[in-house]
Amino acid sequence: MEVAIISDPHIPSRAQAIPEAFTERIREADHVIHAGDFDSKGAFADQRDLAGEMTAVHGNMDPDFGLPSVATVELGGVEFVITHGTGSPAGWADRVADTVREHADAEKAVGVAGHTHEQVDKTHDGIRLLNPGSVTGAQPARETTMLTASVENGDLDVSVHRL
Repeated sequence: MEVAIISDPHIPSRAQAIPEAFTERIREADHVIHAGDFDSKGAFADQRDLAGEMTAVHGNMDPDFGLPSVATVELGGVEFVITHGTGSPAGWADRVADTVREHADAEKAVGVAGHTHEQVDKTHDGIRLLNPGSVTGAQPARETTMLTASVENGDLDVSVHRL
């Protein structure tokens, strides 16, 4: 199963659109994980339609779409705990790892969060954490990034995509 992992498009306040190279990856994915900050109801609707199957959370810049602050989804035998993230970049990993522990078996789950606009794939306190960065390169991002993941039988292989 192929999963696209995106966050922080901030459309229209900081960006106009997701780059075409990334919309193709999103469209082709079996499932999309979105860590929030769509920024507008129109952007949310467009990205939901583009994604097909999507698990999403609200970000700190989102109006109320009725999305949860934390979501869990099992894909290909891997449990993902998704949140947007809060606060300064300092302590981001601690806060996301705490959220994973609160919502899943931390030894098995993977945390996905955005907010910092910086791409991350690391293990923190024994928990794998993923941050796709900003799919549009919205400030304060230094680059435009997203992740894709191949998940099957509990195995997870993550790739970083940069523009």
